[in-house]
Amino acid sequence: MTTVAELEAASRLRTAQFLITHRPWLDLYGVRVRPVAAFGSTNDKTVFDPALLHRVVPEELLHEIFARMTPYDLGKAACVCRKWRYTIRNPVFWRNACLKAWQLSGVVDNYKLLHSKYEGSWRKMWLLRPRVRTDGLYVSRNTYIRAGVAEWTVTNPVHLVCYFRYIRFLPSGRFLYKNSSQKVKEAAKYMNVRASKADCVYRGQYTISDDKVEAAVLYSGRRPTVLRIRLRLRGTVAGAYNRMDLVSLVTSGVNENDANSHEDDIFGVVERWQDDESHNPDVPAISHNRGMTPFIFIPFDEVETSVLNLPVDKMDYFVPG
Repeated sequence: MTTVAELEAASRLRTAQFLITHRPWLDLYGVRVRPVAAFGSTNDKTVFDPALLHRVVPEELLHEIFARMTPYDLGKAACVCRKWRYTIRNPVFWRNACLKAWQLSGVVDNYKLLHSKYEGSWRKMWLLRPRVRTDGLYVSRNTYIRAGVAEWTVTNPVHLVCYFRYIRFLPSGRFLYKNSSQKVKEAAKYMNVRASKADCVYRGQYTISDDKVEAAVLYSGRRPTVLRIRLRLRGTVAGAYNRMDLVSLVTSGVNENDANSHEDDIFGVVERWQDDESHNPDVPAISHNRGMTPFIFIPFDEVETSVLNLPVDKMDYFVPG
């Protein structure tokens, strides 16, 4: 009898534990948490930090960790807690990010623009000043319908063809361009400085003025052709700059002397050309109006999981937003 009573008591105890779930966060209702002083604060008053992580990791070490994070990772870390948000607002982090992003402008010009347009705030400059992102790929997914070969069972077959334009910007003012039917996770393996023309990856130069980006890439061969691209930067949220609208796409002929002597700086040759201008009579200037889908930005750590890897039978059309 004693054993049966003990089993019944244990069963009731397990049921009670299942029904009465312990919710420790309910104990925080009505409790005011004192704010934590920001890093470098002039407040000498000692503030007790109840978080174990903050008691174990000193502020100097936390500062060093944040200094090695990318600006977008800093934005994610700022959502963790109040102390991290105050610490990440340190202008040192954003100054380093801005000087690296606009290194072609020079340190002096960046400081002048900081005080004249952004009220001396490096963080505000990072959020509001247009820039191209270098931590991933800009991808344009395009589709078109192609007529197929008539078969016995199908009278008028059609095929939905999908191809991509890939652009990877480099901080040095150069970029990599690839036009391929490969999915994002496959094309990302070739979009690096070691890629060659055998991988269908071409190198070009670009300039940025406000939200306008102009770029040029040379297709060398028996009839050298230059591809001129005009883009407009925008973002879904402030500071993201994860979209680029394709304003114009023009191919023009280049004479062999310019192609051979200015292969590394073809943008300087065609920068002031008109849209209908060509320097090779065998290659007329053509302004393309197809395949003009906006570019979306995909970070390198998301190329494997991006929805752009889906085949056309699962995603026939993609809206960039």
